Amino acid sequence: MAIRHILVADDEESIRWVLSKALSKQGYQVDLATNGNEALTLCNRQAYDLAILDIKMPGMSGLDLLSQIQVKYPQTLVVIMTAESSMKNAVEAMKRGAYDYITKPFDLDALDAIVLKANKASKVSEEVCRLKDELKDHYQIDRTIIGQSKPMQAVYKILGKVAPSDVTVLISGESGTGKELIARAIHFNSPRLGKPFLALNCAAIPRELLESELFGHEKGAFTGASERKIGKFEQANGGTLFLDEIGDMPFELQAKLLRVLQEKEVTRTGGSSNIQIDVRIVAATNQNLKNKVREREFREDLFYRLNVVPLELPPLRDRQEDIPALVDFFLSRTHEEYATNAKGVTSEAMDVLINYHWPGNVRELENVIQRAALLSPDALLAVEDFPDLCDTSSDVRGDSSLEGLIANKLENALAQMDLQDMDNLYEMVLHQMERPLINIVLNKMRGNQVRAAEILGINRNTLRKKIQTLEIDIKRNG
Repeated sequence: MAIRHILVADDEESIRWVLSKALSKQGYQVDLATNGNEALTLCNRQAYDLAILDIKMPGMSGLDLLSQIQVKYPQTLVVIMTAESSMKNAVEAMKRGAYDYITKPFDLDALDAIVLKANKASKVSEEVCRLKDELKDHYQIDRTIIGQSKPMQAVYKILGKVAPSDVTVLISGESGTGKELIARAIHFNSPRLGKPFLALNCAAIPRELLESELFGHEKGAFTGASERKIGKFEQANGGTLFLDEIGDMPFELQAKLLRVLQEKEVTRTGGSSNIQIDVRIVAATNQNLKNKVREREFREDLFYRLNVVPLELPPLRDRQEDIPALVDFFLSRTHEEYATNAKGVTSEAMDVLINYHWPGNVRELENVIQRAALLSPDALLAVEDFPDLCDTSSDVRGDSSLEGLIANKLENALAQMDLQDMDNLYEMVLHQMERPLINIVLNKMRGNQVRAAEILGINRNTLRKKIQTLEIDIKRNG
């Protein structure tokens, strides 16, 4: 909003009269105060867009009043007037947060220029606040992250606690579970809203270039460095840096990252000066970093520095009850972006979507829904619109129980075999079912063999023998 209401505080009546006359003539509403205490009383009663304060007044000085206004009414721009043309007063005023200063005696043209500049700054500030509100509204957790299942409720609980702080968060989860979306939600619901949010995929950049991407380099630092490059840490200063696939960061680079996190400063490659930074780190991985620490592929000290608050995202197969809401969300977004006809799916098609195992998680679901909506002319998507899922889903027209699913798969597999030449089919089938069953249970239990044995209903020693016999990789399940 443009400046409308101005406060003038000066113990000289002539100054108050001149400023009131000049500013009122330009359409501003002007209130006058003879000293700092009186000015503060007026501020408590009325919101001012601009305050013009004399630096020396009886009682509370202009600088002290400036400090009070900064704390209580930060939306008010302050211009300091001083009769002394010393840099000391000007510097002190700017240090305390003054928008500008003007030296007495001044002409009205100089004052007009300052008020005009303040007017523009006020409009820009209002626009920034509006955009920040829009961003915050757009990234409200319940608008961008879909799902009300128990696993997602646990995620929301952690999000609500960590977003307002500067604590480092380590997000883990399979590919496609929405790790970057969670990182953005953390940033846009934090005090760093309006500051940069930068994302860097550590697995997508060659190791010889990753250091330069993170920390920057000086001109001539290495062959091909024809100009200075500002790294992601400097670019994200004041904001948030999202380090995706942190588990793929080269071991030798991890030490430098750790130093930056500890010292809060970076040194560009080929440079000698330390650059102070203020950056919040949110990292993500689809790997088991604890295993990588044990195998000495990831630094233990860096792991604990990143893993201040761990946040694990559930795979889509573990929150199937969220799939209908996700389908509606993706259909609505696809309709808005591409004017597609599809508004929903049939109950049979929804059964297919719910029973599919979704190895690509939410990202795969989004792509499948978008593709089907773009290709189908109908308002309701049917089973036929998801041909790639039907081959691997249960037959929705038949038995969808576990036994039915196994029977369906087994029938398809046996149809491709010549049973006349088989003499150990029973043993072969049991053997091939046993290995993936144990693998899945171990994976679900994160390698806890005692718990896995209890779930399988077998002895712990029996499970150990089967792991050896079936050559199951326990590291993979840890």
